[in-house]
Amino acid sequence: MAKPVAEVSLDFPREWVEFQDPADAEHWIKADLTWLCSRWTCIFGRGCHGTVPGQADTGCCNHGAFLSDKDDEKRVRAFAEELTAEDWQLKPMAGKGKKLDIFEKEELEGDPDRRKTRTVDGACIFANRAGFAGGIGCSLHGLALRLGMNPLETKPEVCWQLPVRRSQEWVDRPDETRILVSTLAEYDRRGWGEGGHDLDWYCTSSPEAHVGHQPMYESYGPELVALIGQPAFDVLAEICRKRLELGLVAVHPATRAAQSS
Repeated sequence: MAKPVAEVSLDFPREWVEFQDPADAEHWIKADLTWLCSRWTCIFGRGCHGTVPGQADTGCCNHGAFLSDKDDEKRVRAFAEELTAEDWQLKPMAGKGKKLDIFEKEELEGDPDRRKTRTVDGACIFANRAGFAGGIGCSLHGLALRLGMNPLETKPEVCWQLPVRRSQEWVDRPDETRILVSTLAEYDRRGWGEGGHDLDWYCTSSPEAHVGHQPMYESYGPELVALIGQPAFDVLAEICRKRLELGLVAVHPATRAAQSS
């Protein structure tokens, strides 16, 4: 595989917008227009270098996926039980019977017992590797495609949210009203914590991944709807469309680099 193109700096001007969710007066959306109007797209299997040297076939799935809550775990387990040997290369590693051995505990943000998908040979147990007859990639993603579903329905929440980072915070305003602010931002290297800067390659800051035919708010529409709801997404999409019509002032530098190459 060719040597990766140099990534852009993580620090650059961004345009933001804030607006009230039309479906909930106490919910506000704060969105990074520079990121959502970029041309980022997932290039897994189409030039993705992977986050670990020599493991392009496992992309960013090398550390397993931390689960959001018990519902997330229950849902993933249910779909894992539907995977066949044709879907899932490492199915034999998960054991047999009603209780598949697919999760483990690892410390995260001070919690020593956070649940995550197991890792096997340096990557998530659900990640199909090079040489598998069914092809490389997430077996849960492949299952969704086989069943005619959106992959966000079968995969752990953190997997389909990437590379969008949603954070939520209750904010007390000076007039003693309280609102929930949902922030949509780029899940860049820093989002991975201390080890983020040590990733061998990462797509959000790479011009190689800013080659989408649509702006990201369109190509990632189903995921954004799942994160903030359809009414709020409709407002966000219209804002993004108008901003692009007028001309985005703070264009993502990786998108600019890709378009100028």
